[in-house]
Parts: sequence; C-alpha cells; structure tokens
Amino acid sequence: MTELKSSDDVQLLAKNGYYIALRVGFAFPLEEVNALPAAWVDHYTTHRFMLHDPVIRWIYANTGAIAWSGIDLPDPMRVLDQAQTFGLRYGVAVACFDGNREGQRSFGTFARSDREFERAEIDALHAYVVKLHHAKAPPTNLTKAELEALKMVKEGQRLKQIAHTLGVSEGAVKQRLKNAKTKLGAQTSAQAAAMVGEFGLI
Repeated sequence: MTELKSSDDVQLLAKNGYYIALRVGFAFPLEEVNALPAAWVDHYTTHRFMLHDPVIRWIYANTGAIAWSGIDLPDPMRVLDQAQTFGLRYGVAVACFDGNREGQRSFGTFARSDREFERAEIDALHAYVVKLHHAKAPPTNLTKAELEALKMVKEGQRLKQIAHTLGVSEGAVKQRLKNAKTKLGAQTSAQAAAMVGEFGLI
C-alpha cells in the first residue's frame, strides 16, 4: 500500500466516510474532519452513542490500528449494528499518542460497505493519522518573550498597552509578534494567540 498523501486518498479507501480528530485534549480536538454520512452523524448524536461506542472506547484505551470486527468490547446499544444500516459495515479504528505532556491524542475511524480493510490499508491509514498528529504538534521554538506578547494579545490588549506593560518599544512588540506568526504559520496576531492557546502554551 502506498503512502496516503491527501484526504482524497483517504476517501478512496474509506468509501463510506471517515472521521479524524487531531490533538484531542480534555474535551475538543485542535482540528477535526468529519466526512461521515450526515444521516449517521445525526442518528449518532441524537442517541448519544459516543459514550457507548466500542470504537471510541477502544480509541481512548489503546494506540495503533484495528478493524472494527477485531474490537472485543461490549456494544449494549448496538452502535456497530446500527452503523451498518447507514452503509458503515466494515471499519478501522486508529489511535495515536506520543506521550506529549498535554495528554493530546489523535484518532480516526474509517468505513466502507463492500469488504474488510486489508492489513496494508489499515497500516496506511494509521501512518496517515500519525503524520497529521505530528504535523499539529505544538511548536517548540517560540521564545518566552513571543509567548508573553501573544498572551497579552489573547487578553485583548493593544500594541501600546503591551509595550508599556513589558517596558519595550512598540517596534519590539511588533517584531515579537511577527516572529511568532512566522513560526506558527498564522496570518494575524489574533490567530497566532488563539493557536498557542489551543496548544496550551499560554
């Protein structure tokens, strides 16, 4: 199986839909892609399946990749049986955690209706999620001064206020924010501040 490079490649494998959550912390993922059938998402949400879904329970207790048929956990609400009626007959669960101090894990669940996923396909999906997980890792190259300025931006302080509080020129603050935006790939200081907030760095 060749490397999966894009969501289009994933869609070719997971013909009936998939869901990927990246860097899930205490509650919410840093980023998510929900390409599952809308009718299934509505049914799943309405019946609050997440707490009872054996796939999700496996994901939070393990790392690696497994076919849904290999998950040996109770399914009292028959989530997997009901998924089949929406075309999600065969699936794969993927979970990765790299021991990061934020406790963030990434996972994916992928489905098709025609056959079980082959081992090489399962491995390729696992590698794809792991790659995305690492790509969303918090940057380690932000300086204390840059983080300090971003924290003040997040608090709603203006450039002049930040410069006064830090005892530096407005130009110095602008440079710190510019450096931080470059490192984060952010368009604006507000976006950069939001990103480091999501990473738990401020």
